[in-house]
Amino acid sequence: MKLRFEPTIPNYLTTVRLAAIPFMAWFIYAGERYNTIAFIFFVSIWATDMLDGYIARHYNMISNFGKIYDPFVDKVFQFTTATTLFITHRLPLWVPVFIFLKEAMMIVGGFFLLKKRKTIIQARWYGKLATVLFVACFAVLFVLPSDKQQWAQYIFIIPVGWALVAYLLYGIRFMIPHLRHKKPAA
Repeated sequence: MKLRFEPTIPNYLTTVRLAAIPFMAWFIYAGERYNTIAFIFFVSIWATDMLDGYIARHYNMISNFGKIYDPFVDKVFQFTTATTLFITHRLPLWVPVFIFLKEAMMIVGGFFLLKKRKTIIQARWYGKLATVLFVACFAVLFVLPSDKQQWAQYIFIIPVGWALVAYLLYGIRFMIPHLRHKKPAA
C-alpha cells in the first residue's frame, strides 16, 4: 500500500495545523506575557483538527494518507504542548514522558499493522475521548494562575487513566485478532 499526500481540504488543514505547532510552542516558551497568543494558537490548532475531521467525514474526503497524517499531527501537537509546558515549569515531567511512551507504542503498533497486515488503524471514540481529555487539561494550564500550577500533577490523572483504557481497547480490537491468526511456522 503506497501512501502519498492527497490534495483534499482536510489534508491541507492538517498541514496548516502542523505548521502552526512550532509557533504555539514558541509563544508558550516565550513566557506569561505571550500566554494569550499561545492559547489562541492552541485553541486554533485544536479547532482545526475538529474541522478537518468533520469535513473529511461529512464530504467523503477520507483518505488513507489522512488516516495516518491526521493522528500523527495530533501526536506531535500533544507531545509538543506537553514538552513546552514542562520546560516552562507548568507541567510535571511524568506527563510528557507518559505521552511520549504512549504515542511511541501507538506508532510502533500502527506501523506493524500497516506493514505486516496492510491495516490502517482508524481513531475510535475511546481514543478521541483520551485526546479530548488531554487537550482540556492542557487548556486549563493556560488559564490556571501561576500560584496554582501544582494542580497540574492531579488534573492529568484522569486523561492518563483513560488513555491506558483506550490503549488496551485498541490492543484488543486491532492486535489480538492479528496475533490469533498468525500462520504457524513450517
